[in-house]
Amino acid sequence: MQYLKNIGKNARNAFEDLKSVNHKKVVKALNDYNKALFHNKRKLIRENQKDVKNVKREHLIDRLILNEKRIDGIRYSINEIAKFKNPVGKVLEQWQRPNKINIKKVSIPIGVIGIIYESRPNVTADVAALSLKSGNCCILRGGSEAINSNKLLANIFREILHKNNINKNCVQFIDRKNRKIVDNLLSKMSKYIDVIVPRGGKNLVAKVQKFSNVHVIGHLEGLCHIYLDKSASLNMAKKIIINAKMRRTGICGAVETLLIDQKAVNSHAKEIINALTDSGCEVRVDNKINKLFNFKLRKALEKDWKTEYLDSIISIKTVKDVNEGVNHILKYGTMHTDSIITKNSKNAQIFLDGVNSSIAMHNVSTQFADGGEFGFGGEIGISTNKLPPRGPVGINQLTSYKYVVSGNGIIRK
Repeated sequence: MQYLKNIGKNARNAFEDLKSVNHKKVVKALNDYNKALFHNKRKLIRENQKDVKNVKREHLIDRLILNEKRIDGIRYSINEIAKFKNPVGKVLEQWQRPNKINIKKVSIPIGVIGIIYESRPNVTADVAALSLKSGNCCILRGGSEAINSNKLLANIFREILHKNNINKNCVQFIDRKNRKIVDNLLSKMSKYIDVIVPRGGKNLVAKVQKFSNVHVIGHLEGLCHIYLDKSASLNMAKKIIINAKMRRTGICGAVETLLIDQKAVNSHAKEIINALTDSGCEVRVDNKINKLFNFKLRKALEKDWKTEYLDSIISIKTVKDVNEGVNHILKYGTMHTDSIITKNSKNAQIFLDGVNSSIAMHNVSTQFADGGEFGFGGEIGISTNKLPPRGPVGINQLTSYKYVVSGNGIIRK
């Protein structure tokens, strides 16, 4: 526990130091980190190969792999993050009261962010960059399956901070594999950590949400839906659905359930399902759709409507209309990302207004549920909380605010 307390104390001291750091110095550090990732490509790939070799759960490999393309993707995100305007110190609102008191709502950093995550090494770089850019410090606890990749990414960042005369403890990585570390991080660090962000599987997120004694930003599952309306262009629908399911099946923005308007079954279902199976996707369907295939497809069960597969599997259901589609999503959805494919603007609006998703889409693949695609540079995660922040949590979402009130000696009567 003393190990964690020291990390916590270091983070709080670093946060106070960071308040006085000129933003231009922060931008330079991010640009230097970008260059350092380029120069350390081979070393990163070597360390990552150690992780991939040791991984025991095959479905984690896609999330775990670092290759030249993915390192370039990380560098692109860092570059985008560096280009953002300083999100701290912005006047969000201002007004004057009749008594001449002036009130400003001004953005401020959150403080110290603790993040617990699995598999994806890019999270280490993204979170470190987003935290620094938004004036925050971070404590990183990655999964043991990516320990070598994460440790190197974090150490490179710390070296760059030190070279730029910024407290290197703005970014700290917990390199111990002891699982009790997570328990203590959640229950005994509220003195040091202001918010916890979990990124990983359902079990991890559920544990964090249950046991954390500080505010949690995150989502339990990404059970994403697409509703296919009778007016949808077949070609557009086919492209969107294949992309939403098969581009990357293991991400939280992958579609898991396709809802088809009963009036679109005969005109759309067969061609779309054939395209899915041709692309290597297993389909699980209700009886109405299975009838088109002489009941040769796997039957969808009740549990399928509740399942985030994170695999090449999709469940497909017939619904009466857009309202029934919305009701299905309200019952089974996880408030992550849901999309409608339609030419009918009225049905689109019914859908967009009706679902309680943090991201509601119209004629867009659910795979765009991503902070980078939103123009945020990157994301610390996607939040399905009812209270803000919601959706992709980027630089501006990693700030809070305070009210600055000024007057001329006025007193309250």
